[in-house]
Amino acid sequence: MNFKPASLRLLAASALCAASLLAAPTVFAHGDAKPQHGGIVRTASDLSFELVAAADGATLYVIDHGKDYDTAGVSGKLTVLNGADKSEADLKPAGGNKLEAKGVKLGKGAKAVAALQTADKKTVTVRFTVK
Repeated sequence: MNFKPASLRLLAASALCAASLLAAPTVFAHGDAKPQHGGIVRTASDLSFELVAAADGATLYVIDHGKDYDTAGVSGKLTVLNGADKSEADLKPAGGNKLEAKGVKLGKGAKAVAALQTADKKTVTVRFTVK
């Protein structure tokens, strides 16, 4: 079988690309970080969100690339589905990187959606499933 120089270059370039992809670290995506407060962590819009159940509702912590995100000026709503039961509460700044929602219950298997508007008017939606 005879190969032309152009096809050999293409084959060599393809092999080099494949080898570089295999040798590259697998940390391309940000992914979900580890929980700092015992909650559930999800990532959206380059921010990490940790949802933590509280006795009277829920707390949402916001992290921006490993640093606390100032939630002053952030508003939103937390919607929780526990089976057929649906509850909603406003998310309000609670100092530092915390937002609090009063009156919701995060039971096992519940699904929660936080719809937020940042201080610079960007909309962020984050989905959680309680395990």
